[in-house]
Amino acid sequence: MDSNRKTAIIVGILFITATVAYSLGVILLEPILRASDYLTMASENENTMIIGSFLVLIDAVAVAGIGIMIYPVLKKHSGSLALGYAGARIAEGVLFTINVIAILTLLALAQDLAKAGYPDTAYYQTFGTVLLAAGDLAFLFGFAVAFTISALILNYLLYRSKLVPRWLSGWGFIGAALLWVYYLLQPFNIYLLGILFVPIAMQEMVFAVWLIVKGFDPDAIDTEPSGTV
Repeated sequence: MDSNRKTAIIVGILFITATVAYSLGVILLEPILRASDYLTMASENENTMIIGSFLVLIDAVAVAGIGIMIYPVLKKHSGSLALGYAGARIAEGVLFTINVIAILTLLALAQDLAKAGYPDTAYYQTFGTVLLAAGDLAFLFGFAVAFTISALILNYLLYRSKLVPRWLSGWGFIGAALLWVYYLLQPFNIYLLGILFVPIAMQEMVFAVWLIVKGFDPDAIDTEPSGTV
């Protein structure tokens, strides 16, 4: 098995790992963080908060790993775009890590509130609101900006280089564009807007399985790029 084949398998596994870890983390954390009494919920569900945060951290490491692992393959076709993709994925990982730090700080705050016997909660509520907002903002930039930009770069470069079938990379590019539309329209609370998440979510899993089973097209890898843009 050559290095490019190994890279494809690792990248595919990392895509699946990131998606599964993120999904499970959100399932565990969202009911607590979105509750009206989130500080009480957090203090009463310490293990759930820790496990959910750990899963989001796994996602952060996995997405950064994707950018690093696939860089040597992509740079053969465009050094600048490959670097941009790796940078965007690393930034995404950093932002998700900031989100985890905010969540764990919120947990510490909730535990302190519980130990104090739930006195006047104005201070705790204010600090908790700030932590929630900081975590949400980091997550928003990680997903709406870093992830979306990285997906556009990756699928554009895959389409141009033919490292995978063009129907697959074209699907990913359109899915990433639709995700951007989702975030642009989100303030308008349009019904069923969440369906715009589906194309890129499905494409990433098909892409991951493709890399694990078939890998990159060896002919495309060996083809000299026409430029460095």
